[in-house]
Amino acid sequence: MASTIPDPPESTCAPRKGAGPSPGAKAARPASDGATRVEAHGIDYISEHERHGRPRQLFSVWAAANVNYLSLVVGGTLVLMGLTLGQALVVILVGNLFWLLTGLLAISGPAAGTPSEVITRAIYGIRGNRVNNAVVGWMISVCYFALNLAAAATAAFSLVEKAGVTASTGVKIAVVLAIAAVTLTIGVYGHGLIMKLYLPITLALTAVFAVVAIGVLRHTDFSYTPPEPLRGADLWTVLVAGVTLIASAPLSYTTSADFARYLPPTTSAKAVLGWTALGGFVPGVVVCSLGACAATAVDMGDPQSGLQTILPGWFDPLFLLALILGTVALNALTAYSAGLALQAVGIRIRRSLSVLADGTAAVSLTLYALLVSDFLDTVSDVLQLTVVLLGPAMTIYATDIWLRRNRYDGRTLMDETPESPYWYTAGVNPAGAVALTGGVAASALCVNTLYTGPIAHALDGLDLALPAGIAVSASLYTALGRGPLRAGRPPGPGGDGTP
Repeated sequence: MASTIPDPPESTCAPRKGAGPSPGAKAARPASDGATRVEAHGIDYISEHERHGRPRQLFSVWAAANVNYLSLVVGGTLVLMGLTLGQALVVILVGNLFWLLTGLLAISGPAAGTPSEVITRAIYGIRGNRVNNAVVGWMISVCYFALNLAAAATAAFSLVEKAGVTASTGVKIAVVLAIAAVTLTIGVYGHGLIMKLYLPITLALTAVFAVVAIGVLRHTDFSYTPPEPLRGADLWTVLVAGVTLIASAPLSYTTSADFARYLPPTTSAKAVLGWTALGGFVPGVVVCSLGACAATAVDMGDPQSGLQTILPGWFDPLFLLALILGTVALNALTAYSAGLALQAVGIRIRRSLSVLADGTAAVSLTLYALLVSDFLDTVSDVLQLTVVLLGPAMTIYATDIWLRRNRYDGRTLMDETPESPYWYTAGVNPAGAVALTGGVAASALCVNTLYTGPIAHALDGLDLALPAGIAVSASLYTALGRGPLRAGRPPGPGGDGTP
């Protein structure tokens, strides 16, 4: 049943079904989404009077989040996996094309006026979506937060040592906590501060990475070939694994509507898709490619030490600061969405407090990744394994947008009672549940990372988890989703629910 408690000052649930915007909502808009105040909205509907902004602002949001240390590491990993530079660059280009899916999901934000965590009620049902948010929304986000925080911390450890301080265990813990505090502050203040900060962050990071590019390209061996080039089945196995590794970044953003939901409902869907996709694609290609190029000249098994040998000595502290800043920008988005996911699970908590709860969990995982396990192995394994779940989840979301022609009514989505058109069967949409289960099962049979699925084993290790999960989940949801979609009569201007 839906909550019957009054909304707290920072709303964690929707206004009553049919309730209109409060008087003076338009005048209050700057206060509710200002850069200097904690965002008032959580997962609730954003009324048209509070909508503002332009889609081009989304470019800097995604660009700032994708100029980061982890992208350098992943780019270098492709060469360490045995690819030539040319092969690595092709893999980087193909893997980053998945940002088009991230852009597609973002268009549902202005249409619904609610975050992705609420829009997916149309896919999984009111109760089914709580499970979806607990796993796809919250758990995966916290894991990515931890991995990215670990990446920023490794750069910060080097910076601390350059200042003459030994990076002991105690110092490392303090550094992780400090970076997490800055990140969570941005996440707590929310959408307004993100929109304000991310353009200057993008410009600053672009300037720093221009210097990095000059240093890396001067030393790049553009004809690089590994001592023992991969051939035949081995080559295809690594190529597909590489695409999956690169694609894991855009596929992790099943929540891109969170940052577009404040845009007016009349905003061009093409513009939202294009600016979001470009914001991730351009830096994703550039930074990953720099990592791959650097791997032809230095040991990217230890990226920081290796890059120090080809960059000017005076520039090293600036580079380390840029790596930290870029990762903070990325993680602030992750923390923001994880906070919304925790609310969407059904926990009655303010968005600001949910962000802090996410940070606590992520810091614990980060300290484990840094102090116990091997960081590079952890990054590679986790990113590839999450695709088993994220590929089908994003595909089903994109398919739903296509079936509904992006028609979502945010007010109706906020109704959590059994009378909701999104209640389906006992609160679960069988179409969404079956499609996700089938897609994940197909993907798990084909995966080859922490474990080898039977299909991957039969194919001598070829990992087809990503294409298999996408194909099966899209087919199942398209076949099964039309009936519930019509029955639920999801809204368009005429409310007919026609796909």
